[in-house]
Amino acid sequence: MPDNDYSARHLSVLEGLDAVRKRPGMYIGSTDSRGLMHCLWEIIDNSVDEALSGHGKLIQVFLHKDGSVEIRDEARGIPVDIEPKTGLSGVEVVFTKLHAGGKFGSGSYAASGGLHGVGASVVNALSERLDVEVDRDSKTFAMSFHRGEPGIFNDKKDLDPKSDFKPFDKKSILREIGKVAKGKTGSRIRFWPDTQIFVRGAAFELEEILARARQTAFLVPGLKLVVNDLRQAKSETHEFLFQGGIVEFVDFLAKDAPLSNVWRLGGTGSYTETVPVLNAKGNMESKEVERKCEVDVVVRWGAEYDTEVKSFVNIIATPKGGTHLQGFEQAVLKVFRDQAAANARKFKLGAEKIEKDDVMTGLTAIVTVRLPEPQFEGQTKEILGTPAIKNIVSQVVTKALTDRFNSSKRDDKAQTALVLEKVINEMKTRISARTHKETQRRKTALESSSLPTKLVDCRTQDTIDSELIIVEGESALGTAKLARNSEYQALLPIRGKILNVQKAAISDMLNNTECASIIQVLGAGSGRTFDLASARYGKIILMSDADVDGAHIRTLLLTLFYKYMKPLVEDGRVFAAVPPLHRVVIVNPGSKANEVVYTYSQAELENLLSKLEKAGKKYQEPIQRYKGLGEMDADQLAETTMDRKSRSLRRVTVSDAANAEKMFELLMGNEVAPRRDFIIDQADSFERERIDA
Repeated sequence: MPDNDYSARHLSVLEGLDAVRKRPGMYIGSTDSRGLMHCLWEIIDNSVDEALSGHGKLIQVFLHKDGSVEIRDEARGIPVDIEPKTGLSGVEVVFTKLHAGGKFGSGSYAASGGLHGVGASVVNALSERLDVEVDRDSKTFAMSFHRGEPGIFNDKKDLDPKSDFKPFDKKSILREIGKVAKGKTGSRIRFWPDTQIFVRGAAFELEEILARARQTAFLVPGLKLVVNDLRQAKSETHEFLFQGGIVEFVDFLAKDAPLSNVWRLGGTGSYTETVPVLNAKGNMESKEVERKCEVDVVVRWGAEYDTEVKSFVNIIATPKGGTHLQGFEQAVLKVFRDQAAANARKFKLGAEKIEKDDVMTGLTAIVTVRLPEPQFEGQTKEILGTPAIKNIVSQVVTKALTDRFNSSKRDDKAQTALVLEKVINEMKTRISARTHKETQRRKTALESSSLPTKLVDCRTQDTIDSELIIVEGESALGTAKLARNSEYQALLPIRGKILNVQKAAISDMLNNTECASIIQVLGAGSGRTFDLASARYGKIILMSDADVDGAHIRTLLLTLFYKYMKPLVEDGRVFAAVPPLHRVVIVNPGSKANEVVYTYSQAELENLLSKLEKAGKKYQEPIQRYKGLGEMDADQLAETTMDRKSRSLRRVTVSDAANAEKMFELLMGNEVAPRRDFIIDQADSFERERIDA
């Protein structure tokens, strides 16, 4: 039957759904994979709403090879009785009428996530075929639709959207196709997206489905979601079930070490809203309605700088925020400003105020609100627009967070003190970065008196070609000055072992002369404010002695770069110089000049000497052993360590940031016991000859 050959009895239905087909972007955002995924979640969200109301604890998703998707639940099942106003079954009303269902008026749901009640009918309108089965009243009922119109497909073998379709003529039939056990209820919906609507290449993305399923399982404790991908030769099954709710969700999202425990901030608020309702005469009139909003927020501050804040309305994600997120941010900022003012003398604060970015640094948070009939900006529910929610969330969070700061419990006092210190240090870092902004430009940097006087800068203004060589000790600096190429090599000496920043607070790091000098000279800020594009040098080279102390200094420097200037490491711009350990002079017979060979380890030296003995060659004794860079003359240092033509550099990379973070914490952090165990376990593999005694 042609697509536009509709029977007269369905004209009113199809007139409504045709508007969806003509402008699908108004309802699902787009007609690519993103819009396709939106359709899938409209159906799943209906099942989730049932679970939130206490009906059904299992939702299954099946991705079929033919491009269709099926959603099964064990909820109450879509109503099958006749709806009196339309004379149609509940199933047909839900899938053919816009703004129909239990989410309007006094309905079945106090709070729901469905797309303004148009979700199921919109998905139906944009599907070439949709099949629905309902278990209810000890029976299984079924109905099929073709681009929104109810009827029957004449399938030869498998279910196929291309099968001959016959629309119902006089009366729609909700078929009884089987019996089920008494009390068993649920729905099964399978739809084939319409290729006339969705662009070529639009597909259901497994990773996105898994992420959303995991997120939903966190938001609805006890709900089990199972995703079955049947599209490959070997099918995949993924299950998600969490009992801890959003507290467990925050622990999953947070990747850094905690400064605070997970704090739960909850409460309720009420507001009035004017809504249009039908009166007894069938006319629309405005009515004041009392609404209730439940606020449930969890926060957790960590030691690092990344911010992860997710917001939800009735368990539906609002990726672009809205009034609930505005209220949360307003409350958190207010509480921290009040706490900073109360502790101004302790932290030596001036007139500067904490800003939102200072508070959000290292924060992992989930902001959820539940309310009936939320208003959204746009059909796709990415931004909550209900104005009253901002004040309600702000009041709830302000009270709960202030109570936490005023708590007399020892644990709460210790954690709030750490978090407040971190926020204030972020503020000081931001102010410091702004103060030293002029050092971020090479042209004016040398004119600034704020640069360390011990910096020996280079002449070039080409950032990419320039190198900052961090030298261990003043003695090595003198030799390095003579050995460097002053056109593009700058030198910054450091005095001995710098602060271990993995253990220290950020305030201690900023007050440490050596750490502050490195950050200042690079001119790109630190931590959250670090701007890779503003770095004044293309390469940073760590040049320390080739002994155990030198390795320790190098590790401390790498800890500083990894913790506070990580983009430099990730971009491959941090290097370790490789100075030699030995200088072997091979004596050549006659007038032929002696040959000089440098070795970089004891094993390499022994291998070289063995080869010389076999070849009958002599070498000068004693062999020169470099205890430090200061023992080399300028020519030797240039040839082995600084000259681009002959030097060796070891690039520092982070292939696995999570493992690197754990290793830095193990070797340089506050926990002594794990480090002791690591040293004991690795003791047998350590070369004792490497220790200078």
